[in-house]
Amino acid sequence: MIERIDVGMAPSSAPVSDAVRAGKQVWLVAISEDPATGEIVGGDIGVQARQTLENLKRGITAAGGTMANIVQVQIYLTDKADAAGMNAVYREYFSPPYPVRATVLAGMLAEGLRIEMLAQAVLD
Repeated sequence: MIERIDVGMAPSSAPVSDAVRAGKQVWLVAISEDPATGEIVGGDIGVQARQTLENLKRGITAAGGTMANIVQVQIYLTDKADAAGMNAVYREYFSPPYPVRATVLAGMLAEGLRIEMLAQAVLD
């Protein structure tokens, strides 16, 4: 049975949870949205990656963990050229040993959205 975790983000009109827990495992999804308004935070990949990672951090904190509890990250980018900028910001939030990671080029549903992250964590 999964439990929804309230991460304090503006409600989405889509049928999605920002974070759920099943036992000691937590799954999180984050985009570059303003937590208060739900609006996409525009800007270059550095701005969007930082907001996405702040939202991911918000989610894992609400679940009772830290970024160090994250064991896997899937990153979706709209432009291959954004990988280097995303990696620079990613290193500000994670340190070795890094989570297992996959980065995929994808189209996004929201206009102006350049990045989305899906993460899995294990709580102690």
